[in-house]
Parts: sequence; structure tokens; C-alpha cells
Amino acid sequence: MILVGVDGSDSSFRAAAYAAGLARRQHALLAVVYVQPVMAAGAALGVPAAQTTDEIAEGLIAEIRQATERVRGLFDMRWEFHTFRGDPYNGLVKAADDLKADAVVVGASEQAGHRIIGSVAIRLVKAGRWPVTVVP
Repeated sequence: MILVGVDGSDSSFRAAAYAAGLARRQHALLAVVYVQPVMAAGAALGVPAAQTTDEIAEGLIAEIRQATERVRGLFDMRWEFHTFRGDPYNGLVKAADDLKADAVVVGASEQAGHRIIGSVAIRLVKAGRWPVTVVP
């Protein structure tokens, strides 16, 4: 089973496309995982955090379903969508452990500060528990 983390960013969608191709070629199950932040930025603006992250998750599911429908008949691929709550790193670690992932695919961070303090991708690689592919 191949796990891919998605958060709506361009790099996470590139990672999902890469992971989908990998899963298809290996006849593996693709687990698409969205980690809902415990405290979303919307909470600071007065928007209920759970509602905001639920809407993001629903939007991601809709986009994935549309992409799957476009290739149906050309490629057969098994996939499932999971949401976990927490910070991105710990959420992906929990997802990979709970789902017994054979490999993890994530997009490279698009935030400049992560070059200094480390990104989720770098922390996953350093954990050394699964093969990790970081897609730019």
C-alpha cells in the first residue's frame, strides 16, 4: 500500500499524481491522506476550525474523484481517502502506521522557512520507517 499526503497545495497534487502512477504500476492500493489541523488558521478569523478543515477534505475528495473518473477505463486503480487530525508530520506518521504503508509519498514544502527548520518531508525521511519519496 502506498500512502500519499495531500493538503490542497500544488506540490501535494503532483505527489498524488506520482503516487497514483506508482500504485497503478505496482497494482497496489493508494491511500490518500489529508491531515486536518487541530487549530486551523480560519479559527483566528472566527470561522469554526472543524468546519473549515471538513470543507477542505470534501473538496479534496471531489477533486480526486473527478481525476479518477477521467482515467476510468484507461487505468484501473484502487484508492481510498482517509483523514487524520493533528499536525502534518504526526498525522502522516500515524496514518502510515495505522494503514501499514509500504511507502510514503509527499510533496516538497513550498514554504521558505522549511529550508531552515525542516519540512514534514525531511522529518519523514529522517524517521527512516518507510521509503519516502519527495515530489518537487
